[in-house]
Amino acid sequence: MGQTITFRPTKKLADWIEQAAAQMGVSQGQFIRSHLEQARGGDRTSKKFVRFAGVIRNGPRNLSTRKGFSKK
Repeated sequence: MGQTITFRPTKKLADWIEQAAAQMGVSQGQFIRSHLEQARGGDRTSKKFVRFAGVIRNGPRNLSTRKGFSKK
């Protein structure tokens, strides 16, 4: 395995980790590792909305193409 890291969670966080890991059927260490890996890789599923940022229904996908905003 890799390097060992120690942290001291609050009682509330420790209880949540314990319950969540038990529900998933994995060790607390594996639960934390999987969540850290997910955070490191960037949760791509929660960022799918970014492609819709600035899009207005029935409007141009790129607002900078509107007259007055283009750099022509």
